[in-house]
Amino acid sequence: MSTQSHLQAVREQLPPSMRRVADAILEDPHRILQGTITDLATACATSEPTVVRLCQRLGLAGYADLRLTLAGELASEQVRRLHLGSTHGADLPADSTLSQIVADIALTEALGIEETAATLDIAELHRAVEALADASMVLLHGISASASAAGDLERKLQRIGRNARCLRDTHDALAAAALMGPGQVALGFSHSGSTREVAAVLSQARTAGARTIALTNSVEGPVVAQADIVLRTSVRESTYRSGAMASRSAQLLVVDCMFVAIAQRSRDDTVDALRTTYDALADYRRA
Repeated sequence: MSTQSHLQAVREQLPPSMRRVADAILEDPHRILQGTITDLATACATSEPTVVRLCQRLGLAGYADLRLTLAGELASEQVRRLHLGSTHGADLPADSTLSQIVADIALTEALGIEETAATLDIAELHRAVEALADASMVLLHGISASASAAGDLERKLQRIGRNARCLRDTHDALAAAALMGPGQVALGFSHSGSTREVAAVLSQARTAGARTIALTNSVEGPVVAQADIVLRTSVRESTYRSGAMASRSAQLLVVDCMFVAIAQRSRDDTVDALRTTYDALADYRRA
């Protein structure tokens, strides 16, 4: 996981003083290469020890280690940016051409997918696949953009004959979770890991005896606390965050990995189900 992605993952759990430093770095990581620790601490209205503690929170020795790590990341990204024709990176520019916008978004989403694939905990993914494959019913819940990924997995599982329900209304999801039991699974989607509604649904399902899974970008938070199994994406959202672009792509990567692994466990039944559902729609695909 890159330092910038790691900052994004822990941001919600940082105290206010550290969060100001994290936000300053995420907003303009080049400032670290050009300024001193004193400059950064002053700009963020905090102390130098606070900056050092944030570095240590990221597994770095200190500010010098942060500068060295970011220099490598930014240099690598710049090479890719030039190759793609991207000029602004992840920020929302006022003067980009359409081709530059395509390149900027392609780079941001590609980084999210690549880092998620590289850092995804395969042991946890295996546990999630086992739980979902053996579940008599799967309840999926996400809010806003995360609901799209939840709905995508619902359709995929239903397509191969699995009992999956994606309830976008939290009240409906809470009611369904209260009726769950052993042998069933609730999967919550939350990029921030702090979505109260998703945490509540997982908590209700867990109380009812179901297993719980969280798909999130966060290392901590209420959603993670209510999950028996945690699958983490590794994404740097930016000013484009309102569109939840990179986070959605990373979530869909994990969704596809789970689906293929589940389908593989009962390949013959999966092939039959896919053929049957394909044939059922044949008349509607003809000109």
